[in-house]
Amino acid sequence: MAQVLEFKLPDLGEGLTEAEIVRWLVRVGDVVAVDQPVVEVETAKAMVEVPCPYGGVVTALLGEEGKELPVGAPLLTVAVGPQAPSGDGEGSGNVLVGYGTSGAPARRRRVRPAPTGPAAANGSTGTGRTGSAPHGSRPDGRHSPDAVSGAPRADAPAAAAATGTAAAGTAHARVGAPHAEGPVPVISPLVRRLAREGGVDLRQLAGSGPDGLILRADVEDALRAKATAAPAAQDVRTATAPQAPAVTGARAAGTRVPLKGVRGAVADKLSRSRREIPDATCWVDADATELMRARAAMNAAGGPKISLLALLARICTAALARFPELNSFVDTEAREVVQLDHVHLGFAAQTDRGLVVPVVRDAHTRDAEALTAEFARLTEAARAGTLTPGELTGGTFTLNNYGVFGVDGSTPIINHPEAAMLGVGRIVPKPWVHEGELAVRQVVQLSLTFDHRVCDGGTAGGFLRYVADCVEQPAVLLRTL
Repeated sequence: MAQVLEFKLPDLGEGLTEAEIVRWLVRVGDVVAVDQPVVEVETAKAMVEVPCPYGGVVTALLGEEGKELPVGAPLLTVAVGPQAPSGDGEGSGNVLVGYGTSGAPARRRRVRPAPTGPAAANGSTGTGRTGSAPHGSRPDGRHSPDAVSGAPRADAPAAAAATGTAAAGTAHARVGAPHAEGPVPVISPLVRRLAREGGVDLRQLAGSGPDGLILRADVEDALRAKATAAPAAQDVRTATAPQAPAVTGARAAGTRVPLKGVRGAVADKLSRSRREIPDATCWVDADATELMRARAAMNAAGGPKISLLALLARICTAALARFPELNSFVDTEAREVVQLDHVHLGFAAQTDRGLVVPVVRDAHTRDAEALTAEFARLTEAARAGTLTPGELTGGTFTLNNYGVFGVDGSTPIINHPEAAMLGVGRIVPKPWVHEGELAVRQVVQLSLTFDHRVCDGGTAGGFLRYVADCVEQPAVLLRTL
């Protein structure tokens, strides 16, 4: 007799907590094999194909294309035969290509629904229990517990009394007090932020998701219930207060683009960088004529073509060996600057899905030819949307070639938690004093944005000057080869 197994959205790694269904690769009634990709999802890092650990017949697809699901939410169900795997944790174990599973996922304990009736009126909170708290990530890649969002508001009882009639009639609000103690069952940081900005106490919500998980819809329902009750309270206030223009509730006209997926992740990361890092920028013009001639000579000698980005990357790794302070991050908890002994070089790549920063692992061990090949591979994967989360994280220094956009200079935001970014403008013919005479040379503007906590201007200036010297006289690199 066939057994129906439920396949849930697996942990995609790198601290990711949710994904959007982009495209189903199967339909109800299709026969799938073990580890066959069944759905394409987009995370905050990349688009990935998710394989199903069970073999059998697809009986239901539990999400529409374009819908966001938290990790652990049901994806589909599969009917398997008598010899097929049965029970959670069985099957292939490879829930995501390249990411094996070490065992069955830990079960969350169920949250008891919010009390209603006389018990709720008397302030009883029940004995609701939750599972383990969600985890975030540290700058060094290790995971640490996520903080519980929001303490109970002091005015919650009074607000509940004032709006009790309206709230009681809203079936979707699911407002109670099931989480008076212990962590709140919320996986998505977006849900936490939505609740925080809307003044919703997550401890007063009973989640509608799997095992009591609080979803975005729960918070939005609570916000709607709050908005429904607001007009009655507003009428009381306006009886004794002067009328003011109502602008906070109005939605401005225009096109609204959701900040989600890659665009949302970039927005969050840049905002955090600007909040936490006291950055400064220095810049210098350099004569890149000799560097361009050296590249032309390399490519004329035969073999794979060497890219300009690869030569600039080679210069960066040589400069970081001399100024290791800039290949570091700040451990705010320990109040320490951590200097790293490896260079994982990120580089900015513009794609149809937005700006992404792929990472070249151990760039300091690669020559110009190997760097050229890796830049080409990662750029192609970025444009195709097939970069893995591991290829988009872990960078220690970023090289930003904004000259491809036809601009000379920029003051970029540091890619948190890194300590610095080298910017390269366009290379254009300009008047330049060369060997005591005015000449037309290929000039480029270089800029360095750095975290002022890791070094002072002398170190940053020394790094940038060394980079400029290598651009003007590539033979300087021979000392480090």
